[in-house]
Amino acid sequence: MPLPAGGERLRSQRVAATNGSQRKLKNMDFDLSEEQRLLKESVDGLLGSSYDFDARKKYMKEKGGWSKAVWGKLAEQGLLGLPFSEDDGGFGAGAVETMIVMEALGKALVLEPYLPTVVISGGFLRRGGSAEQKAAHIPGIIDGSKTFAFAQLEKNSRYDLQDVATSAKKKGSGWVIDGEKFVVLNGDTADILIVTARTKGGQRDAGGIGVFLVPGNAKGVTKKAYPTQDGLHAADITFTGVEVGADAAIGDPENALPLIERVVDDARTAMCAEAVGIMDESLKTTVEYLKTRTQFGVPIGSFQTLQHRAADMFVAVEQARSMSMFATMASDFDDARERATAIAAAKVQIGKSGKFVGQQSIQLHGGIGMTQEAKIGHYFKRLTMIENSLGDTDYHLRRVTNSGGLV
Repeated sequence: MPLPAGGERLRSQRVAATNGSQRKLKNMDFDLSEEQRLLKESVDGLLGSSYDFDARKKYMKEKGGWSKAVWGKLAEQGLLGLPFSEDDGGFGAGAVETMIVMEALGKALVLEPYLPTVVISGGFLRRGGSAEQKAAHIPGIIDGSKTFAFAQLEKNSRYDLQDVATSAKKKGSGWVIDGEKFVVLNGDTADILIVTARTKGGQRDAGGIGVFLVPGNAKGVTKKAYPTQDGLHAADITFTGVEVGADAAIGDPENALPLIERVVDDARTAMCAEAVGIMDESLKTTVEYLKTRTQFGVPIGSFQTLQHRAADMFVAVEQARSMSMFATMASDFDDARERATAIAAAKVQIGKSGKFVGQQSIQLHGGIGMTQEAKIGHYFKRLTMIENSLGDTDYHLRRVTNSGGLV
């Protein structure tokens, strides 16, 4: 497989978090390396040539709501193998490279399942998978032949990762899984489902939770597929007596919550970067509209009030960008509490900035911003879904407050 543009080994930024309650960021360089700049140019160029708004509308009509051809191009470019180690056939990239790719995917409003397959499911395999599990599944992710979905959300569980009623009971050396999962992104077409299930204890106990690999077409798996508001596809999935082998459990089947929390924080960080890409493109699209839309014989962008609103949007985007970078750096923190708090703080700012930029973009476009034909509304829909995924603004604000805040 060819290396991604940028050549040999991609370098990720390094962050040190140390010294008790006093956290210091060392060697915090926000400039991209030459390899990272080439990666950015490469992915921007790929999506710029194959993913305009009209093409996206065509891809939405394909099976599963995304393009297999585009997925193949992402694989050919090496983008599906970025975060995996060289020993597993990947390129050993870090969180910065994921940020670069997710920001580009956000700008293009990409429908393909990069987040559930590469970031989330790939994260479970990288961080908790056995050598056998990695060998069985990572090559399929890298070459684009397999897609995955993360089945975690349950009825009334909201954003609580340890609220798990789906059960996994021992049967011989394997497991039998029963339960329901909701709003599983890419769940309708995924080859493999990564399922959280309780192996012991009460529904909200922190212990007794496992993570299991389940074939998407396994006997006892039924799916109800539907499009989401932002143009993606999801499914509600029922597991009825689904039997899997002993090798289906990722990590410790009785103590997987720390792994789940770590991977979900990776996903939150990735979504922050995606949101920045969407906000950045929303701002550019709105400014262009202000320059071309005329009223009283002049461009409406010449009105000082609208200029001020565009400037406020720019500030909101830059605040979000700064916090996305901070979350990316924080993803390498050794201290789990500090890492989680930093990422929660970033999700708070992303939620606030996304709501402001989205609402201003729609209002400044006027009535056309409310139509399906205008892409600005689709940006706002995706921003809204990101704000409500894996914890909304209020939820993460409580997390930051309860942790004592950033010190």
